[in-house]
Amino acid sequence: MGKLADIKTRPTSLNVETFINNIQDEQKRNDSLAILNIMKKAINDQPKIWGKALIGFGEVRVKSPATGREVDWFRIGFAPRKANFSLYLTGGIKRYANELEKLGKHKTGVGCLYINRLSDVDIKVLEAIINKAAKEQWQD
Repeated sequence: MGKLADIKTRPTSLNVETFINNIQDEQKRNDSLAILNIMKKAINDQPKIWGKALIGFGEVRVKSPATGREVDWFRIGFAPRKANFSLYLTGGIKRYANELEKLGKHKTGVGCLYINRLSDVDIKVLEAIINKAAKEQWQD
């Protein structure tokens, strides 16, 4: 069993809708509401603000395969960043390779999917990715 790390990014009591409604850019705000609704439907859970700007659903204990360190984290979520949206998906981005080929304009990291705006991607494919992520189990 790994050691549970004490991290700064934790669930808060901040209101998710208020957070989104305070996004200045109208397109970013509308896209955020759409992503929020897709994730709510997929995971059937209520979102929480994690830290200052992450919107996460559910909770899971994740163990780093490299260090053995464990952290409490959300199952799926997103962050409406200035440059793009960061979508956090369960268990690594490689699981979604087939869907990503059909998604449209995007970039990926180890566990994140980055999109600039919803109009750049196929919404049905994005929904399929989010639905798959919501059903996946974390694996060490």
